[in-house]
Amino acid sequence: MNTDVRTGTTSSRAPEAPACPAPAERPPAGRRRGWLLPLAAAALGTTLAGCAPGSASAGGGGVHGGEASLELPDLGAVTVLGSVSGRLLLGLGLLVCALGLAFGVATYVQLRRLPVHAAMREISELIYSTCRTYLTQQGRFLLLLWVFIAAVIVLYYRALVGFGWGRVATIIAFSLLGMAGSYAVAWFGIRVNTLANSRTAFASLAGRPLPVHRIPMQSGMSIGMVLISLELLMMLVILLFLPADVAGACFIGFAVGESLGASALRIAGGIFTKIADIGSDLMKIVFKIKEDDARNPGVIADCTGDNAGDSVGPSADGFETYGVTGVALVTFVLLAVDDPLMQATLLVWLFVVRAVMVIASAVSYLANDAWTRRRYAAAERMDFEKPLTSLVWLTSVVSIALTYLTTWAVLGHLDGVGGLWWKVATIISCGTLAGALIPELVKVFTSTNSRHVREVVTSSREGGPSLNILSGLVAGNISAYWLGMTVVALMGGAFLISEQGLDQIMLAPAVFAFGLVAFGFLGMGPVTIAVDSYGPVTDNAQSVYELSLLEELPGAAEQIEAEHGFAPRWEPAKRMLEENDGAGNTFKATAKPVLIGTAVVGATTMIFSIIMALTEGLTTGLDSLSLLHPPFLLGLVTGGAMIFWFTGASIQAVTTGAYRAVEFIRANIRLDGSERASEADSRRVVEICTQYAQKGMLTMFLAIFFATLAFAFVEPFFFIGYLVSIAVFGLYQAIFMANAGGAWDNAKKIVEVDLHAKGTALHDATIVGDTVGDPYKDTSSVALNPVIKFTTLFGLLAVELAVSLTGDGRGTLVHVLAAVFFVTSAVFVYRSFYGMRIGGTPAGEQEPAEPAEPVEPGVPAADGAGGAGARGAADRGLLPRQGGGTAAGDDGTLVDAEGR
Repeated sequence: MNTDVRTGTTSSRAPEAPACPAPAERPPAGRRRGWLLPLAAAALGTTLAGCAPGSASAGGGGVHGGEASLELPDLGAVTVLGSVSGRLLLGLGLLVCALGLAFGVATYVQLRRLPVHAAMREISELIYSTCRTYLTQQGRFLLLLWVFIAAVIVLYYRALVGFGWGRVATIIAFSLLGMAGSYAVAWFGIRVNTLANSRTAFASLAGRPLPVHRIPMQSGMSIGMVLISLELLMMLVILLFLPADVAGACFIGFAVGESLGASALRIAGGIFTKIADIGSDLMKIVFKIKEDDARNPGVIADCTGDNAGDSVGPSADGFETYGVTGVALVTFVLLAVDDPLMQATLLVWLFVVRAVMVIASAVSYLANDAWTRRRYAAAERMDFEKPLTSLVWLTSVVSIALTYLTTWAVLGHLDGVGGLWWKVATIISCGTLAGALIPELVKVFTSTNSRHVREVVTSSREGGPSLNILSGLVAGNISAYWLGMTVVALMGGAFLISEQGLDQIMLAPAVFAFGLVAFGFLGMGPVTIAVDSYGPVTDNAQSVYELSLLEELPGAAEQIEAEHGFAPRWEPAKRMLEENDGAGNTFKATAKPVLIGTAVVGATTMIFSIIMALTEGLTTGLDSLSLLHPPFLLGLVTGGAMIFWFTGASIQAVTTGAYRAVEFIRANIRLDGSERASEADSRRVVEICTQYAQKGMLTMFLAIFFATLAFAFVEPFFFIGYLVSIAVFGLYQAIFMANAGGAWDNAKKIVEVDLHAKGTALHDATIVGDTVGDPYKDTSSVALNPVIKFTTLFGLLAVELAVSLTGDGRGTLVHVLAAVFFVTSAVFVYRSFYGMRIGGTPAGEQEPAEPAEPVEPGVPAADGAGGAGARGAADRGLLPRQGGGTAAGDDGTLVDAEGR
């Protein structure tokens, strides 16, 4: 593997590396983005100029305004169990939300009061400080992106539909509220996780595994309960307290805003975390230093990235997924069900079931926690995956049971369809079952006990990084088959049930069934989020332990025994933290397919809204939803192109950012005479990660934004095909990449924990595989989920805008705008590589083809080029030979990056 860092410039390397050099060829931020936003604004301004004149008349020629024009039925007309009002039931849901928020806040307070050594707390607070800086910058960036969405909202709803400024302001206000919700839960997540990481690290010193498991579980459950309760609270407020004629506007604005927030935070967080992770990991190969070596300036950035990518992103993503799925089902009910009383009953039922499932998650967590404490109270060792697995299955069973009970109570009295209550309860249960079954299937390919993961390790013994990577690709590809078939089977079962009479009360009952499957996926939302949030805490806890240098502090053992009543057990503590990190890796992997599956299955419900508008309630134009309609077929082909571009662009952003991070770390790492990296160097690495995360995210977001406008303006049914295509391609691409990355990650963990082979050639091979898998599992795959939902949701506005203009006799303008938008999108697609590439040539004109004579690590170079200590060999691109020496023997001979 070539980890030699070259700038590709014509100047030769300076004899002495500067103390804190900026990454090579990095233009100022203002100049980098100076023309991107004006280009985007100009393209959007073209739309405003072309559409605004005279378009506010008479509602835009019959434009209805989509979901924003829908009115809620009278929820008070619903009675349950003979006399209980539907509004009263939803009011009780508000109480459940309040209790859920209280549960989360109480857990946060409890975590804050747990004992922790000052050295560990100092590290966790530094991590939180860098997280806070990152998230503050992201908040400003989100507001900038929101301007583009607000412009389209104003254009469509004010200029074309003719809504009054009050209703337009409502949509805009709720788009801000939705974005703020995604942002707020992300902030809460990093605060809780950065408290839990140091407490977990300190608890491990007692040598008992139970608290090492319980603390990350508590923090994860806190985030899950707050996230789901806050989302449900906001939606219940819209249902109960806002006028029925503005509820549609509130829902559409809210969904667009939270989708924007999740997309930006997921993409940027995924890029940030993997830049830092790769930059930190490669130092283990270059300098043969240990995991989370305190002298490595990249470790703090890696810890920040664990939270930016594995906490901020999933929290915002989960918040948006839960909300958008609910909005899609509300929209379906109002569009596809004619009877207002049936509409109201189904809406009350949906939200009562959601509230009951929050209770199911809390009860299951408390019961599982009691069982875990009883079983492992005195244990010296434990399988950290077992209590997580039992929690998922227990929650699934309890949720399914309560779903049937609640559905019978709310819908059991209806006579329109025989057995309606058990049919819809069974459909939801298909999704709830998927929420438990999919994690089990994911573990087959990503767990440290998995034969696929052990195959990756075995192949690495003789084949090195090459066979390691190939085995991981095998695991990812095969996993896509099994998970895909599982999703098809569960959706197929839901479809068959929907055929049993649901068409008597609604149009397209199969679409409703698919939406309910997505609803069931998230039924045990707090637990799904909790096991996903478990991972970043366990990962950070291991880092906090190493960075605190507590084991080396004079008198630390005596102080801990005097103040806390136990003698620290250093070796068992490190072993437990590593084992728990492996469990966290596995369950981080299990949540990814659940969220992407929800996005794809739920997208069918959102696409239905567009189809209803285009076909005037499924009464005309249905022949265009066919492969015989060329634009529809072309849209199906186009979606795949966008998915593959997006994965490439996101990985390119990681590659370039990681290059710059490695460049800086190698120039500034101090291995001799230093116990830890300076805080300034650590923060500089965080700045590099943030810079490339924002640059990559802006370019990709604008490409997606304008591509959505372009394809919606080409032809409505072309856009339908495009939406179907990105959902299908995105599903399999995301599953493949997430599980391949998970297999590579835990293969490295097996080498480190089970084989105790750190620093060997086998370990180096698995590190290479892990760095390949990093952007696979934590950047590209996870970002596809919010991208699919944002494209579909924003597409509702875009396609209605295009149809409205065409209906006003401006078809030529629509196609001109489609061309303008496509060219603008293509510019950003072009920039996603050519504006993000590392630059230079493989060998600069003045760089020697042969490197200088090698020197031993830790010995300063004779000419001073090495700077301090081990930098001498590294600065000239010298790495230990695979296998630990030359072909003739294991003598530690150093070779160059080409193996010479």
